[in-house]
Amino acid sequence: MIFTDCFALRAFSILIYLLLLYNDIYGLFRTSCFLNPKNIRISPYRATSSCFTDTINVSFFVQAQKTPASVSLYHYTLLFVFEQGERILNMKITLITVGKIKENFYRDAIAEYSKRLSRYCKLNIVEVADEKTIENSSDTEINLIKEKEAERILKHVPDNAYVITLEILGKQLDSVELSKKINSLGITGESHIIFIIGGSLGLHESVSKRSDFKLSFSKMTFPHQLMRVILLEQIYRSYRIINNEPYHK
Repeated sequence: MIFTDCFALRAFSILIYLLLLYNDIYGLFRTSCFLNPKNIRISPYRATSSCFTDTINVSFFVQAQKTPASVSLYHYTLLFVFEQGERILNMKITLITVGKIKENFYRDAIAEYSKRLSRYCKLNIVEVADEKTIENSSDTEINLIKEKEAERILKHVPDNAYVITLEILGKQLDSVELSKKINSLGITGESHIIFIIGGSLGLHESVSKRSDFKLSFSKMTFPHQLMRVILLEQIYRSYRIINNEPYHK
């Protein structure tokens, strides 16, 4: 049986619990009447609103004599799987970026992917002010600019968040690998992922040190405004891959 919705899984688990309890009360397991859950299997499990990359098999092995206590154990096993999906559905994803978007076409694209992502996660985009860069700035001046921007960035980074910085020297992942990364973070209990995109001069070392994972999209250089759109599209693509939905090809 394939579940495509977390709420369907919860409803099914409650139904199974009630049916098993009904059989226990009336002793119908002895005569194998209308429900015989000797091998009730749910395989594979995929939830539209969750982040499970690999299928999760949940099996019931019901013996002839049952007790209400053992029935509830299987009931909670199902609900545990549901709660995992529910916790990932409530995952918060924050984009911290430097500077404001001025071009309307970038704004439209960001708004579109933000809307699409709203059914998968709680998305928040934070824009911090950028520093004016003087032409032919010295290395000291550049570092000072990045340091000021870093202070503004780190004010929005809580201690319990998992931070992914976009850096040209970071690790490159394909779309499937990124989806697995987001998926595994949700399963292991991370509830808040922060993606950080620096300004035109890049990130200060203090932000890089706070990073839990350094991600690179390419060795090429992209406008940081465009990277917001690319990143949002890839996060959206990740969720579509995770939920086995038609989009990624």
